[in-house]
Amino acid sequence: MILASDFSAATQLALLTAAMYLWAALRRNLVSQRAARLGMFVAWLCHAAVLALGFGLGGDPAHFGFGPAMSMTAWLVLGIYGVETWLYPQLPTRWGLGAAGAVFLLVAAAFPGHALPERGSILLAMHLAMGVASYGLFGVALMHAWATRRAELQIRMAAQAPEGLPLLTLERLTYRLVTAGFVLLSATLLGGYFFGHLWSDVPLRWDHKILLSVLAWVVFAVLVIGRRVLGWRGARAIQMLYLGSGFLLLAYAGSRFVLEVVLERSA
Repeated sequence: MILASDFSAATQLALLTAAMYLWAALRRNLVSQRAARLGMFVAWLCHAAVLALGFGLGGDPAHFGFGPAMSMTAWLVLGIYGVETWLYPQLPTRWGLGAAGAVFLLVAAAFPGHALPERGSILLAMHLAMGVASYGLFGVALMHAWATRRAELQIRMAAQAPEGLPLLTLERLTYRLVTAGFVLLSATLLGGYFFGHLWSDVPLRWDHKILLSVLAWVVFAVLVIGRRVLGWRGARAIQMLYLGSGFLLLAYAGSRFVLEVVLERSA
C-alpha cells in the first residue's frame, strides 16, 4: 500500500478540511443554513489549498494518482454544484457531497500517487486538468440525471409534485454538462495522443486505460448525437450516461486504484 511518507502540512490540512466538511454536513440541522453553507465553502477553499500543495506549489514534488484524481473530482463537483445552486436557487443543497469530499480527501492523503515527471510538465498538467474536469462535469451530470429519473417516476406514479427545478430545465442542464464534459474528454484524448511523448518515454499502446477511455468517448459521442439529432431523453439517455461514466471511471481511477492499492506499483 502506498502511504504518505510523513505527516506533512498537506496531510494535516487535508485532515482539518475533512473535519470541516463533515461538520457542515452532519450539523446542518443544528446550526443555521447560512452557517452550514459558510462552513462548506470554507472547507472547499481549504480543499483547493490541499490540491495546490499536492501539485507542488508548496515546494514538494508534484504527485498525482488514484487518490488525488478522486479528490480533485470531488472538489470540482462541489464547486460546479455550488455555482448551480447560486444560479438556480431551486436546486436542493446536497450535503452528502461534503461527506464525499471528506472521504476522498482522506483517500488522497493515504494514497498520494506517484511523482509527476518534470519534462513536459505544463502540457501534462493541462492534460490532467482537462481529464479531471471532464470527470467533474460528468459527475454533476450524473447527479442531475438521477434527480431527473426520480422526478419522472414521481410524476408517473402520480405522487407529490417533485421539488426543485422544473423537469425540462433540469434535463437541459444535465445534457449541457454532458456536452461540455464530452468536449473536454475529446481534448484530453487528443492531447494525450499528440503530446504524450513529451512527458513519457513509454510509447503509446492500446492498454486497458486507453481502451476504456475510447469506449467512454464513443458512448458519450453517441449520447450527444442522439440527444441533438434524435431527441433522446428519459431512461435511454440516462442509461447511456451511466454506461459512459462507468467506462470513464474505470479508465483512469479504476486502473490507478488497481496499480497503486492492489498491486502497490506506481506504473
